[in-house]
Amino acid sequence: MPLLGLSRLSLVAVGLALLITAPAHAQVSNETTSAVKVGPSGLPLPRFVSLKSSRVNMRVGPGRNYSVDWMYVKSGLPMEIVQEYDNWRRVRDAEGAEGWINQALLSGKRTAIAAPWFKGKQADLPLYSEPQEGARTLAQIEPGAIGEVELCNGTWCRMRFDGHKGWMRQASIWGVYPGESIDD
Repeated sequence: MPLLGLSRLSLVAVGLALLITAPAHAQVSNETTSAVKVGPSGLPLPRFVSLKSSRVNMRVGPGRNYSVDWMYVKSGLPMEIVQEYDNWRRVRDAEGAEGWINQALLSGKRTAIAAPWFKGKQADLPLYSEPQEGARTLAQIEPGAIGEVELCNGTWCRMRFDGHKGWMRQASIWGVYPGESIDD
């Protein structure tokens, strides 16, 4: 019997999607958080990290014998770890490219990209003095700008972009999960 137009199969699919997308450190009010997937490292999968070095090769497989698919030349670029194998991590970038990077080249430091989906368009994003709409605007951030994540409350993140420190809507950045809370 459908519940509010959703079949039982749809509800199971929604539940599985929550399990797959919510990291263990996200404070999501849902009983499925206790069943979050954990990788061999003991850390949640998926999770966000950043590039440690300004020159990082992403390979097509988990090892130095695999060919290089991409070379990243920007340290601090956020990456999403989606799989682990030995000391290799399968990552996804903001544009959806996936490949393998050695864990030694990744950092737990949280960074995020301002609305990469608007990159190249006239759509500057406000950086506010307080975590609320209508607060004083401290700066306008270009889509694609990389900033450091200081903390998030599930709706807003305190960010640092090139010396400007303020609050941005969590939904406007890539590198933090929806509803995820991050402490100092």
